[in-house]
Amino acid sequence: MNLNDRRRKLLFAGLVVVLAVVGVYLTVASPDHGDDRAEPRPSSTPAAGPAGPQSPPPGIQNAVNPGDFDIYRLLPFSRREFATAADLAQRFVAAYETYRYDEAPETYMGRLSALATDDLAQQLGQDAAAPGLVEERRREKVVAQGSASLDQVRTIENNSIIFLVTGRRQQTKGGKESTETKQYAVTVARDGGSLKVYSFAPADAGQAGDTG
Repeated sequence: MNLNDRRRKLLFAGLVVVLAVVGVYLTVASPDHGDDRAEPRPSSTPAAGPAGPQSPPPGIQNAVNPGDFDIYRLLPFSRREFATAADLAQRFVAAYETYRYDEAPETYMGRLSALATDDLAQQLGQDAAAPGLVEERRREKVVAQGSASLDQVRTIENNSIIFLVTGRRQQTKGGKESTETKQYAVTVARDGGSLKVYSFAPADAGQAGDTG
């Protein structure tokens, strides 16, 4: 009887030790395992950053799929920036072709200066304020309304895009109405944190593309 009681006591003590060890293990191991499962996964949507294209372009590593080909991954301009540049070129030409004899040259240039770099705006301002031109427009009571259409992308560089843009000018001069069209090469370039028209010339005159 005494031996059996002793065995039961030893067995009970052994079970207590085993349960204690298991309890300690679960107490120590469970928090680590729980932290792994609670670790936030990286978001599939990148955090918002400065607007504009990635530089260099992100490139394409997978096989090209003609039905789902993103050309902007190979260009130094994002889709949004490319569209902004195209809109800028079009609006600039339309504004360039719009003027009146009874408005001051400063008013005319105010419309262009918001779209162009300071250097180009200054150059165009000097041309618009030329005494001979101002006098002719006033004498002939010239009124011109411009519009523009985007024709083609001529060149894409790291910092600039050259668009071919056709300007259309419906004009009243000396009481006679006429319509004139002319194609221009318009260079839109990065200027600080924005895009501006950097250079502007007749399309057949040619002009440098990249601005540095």
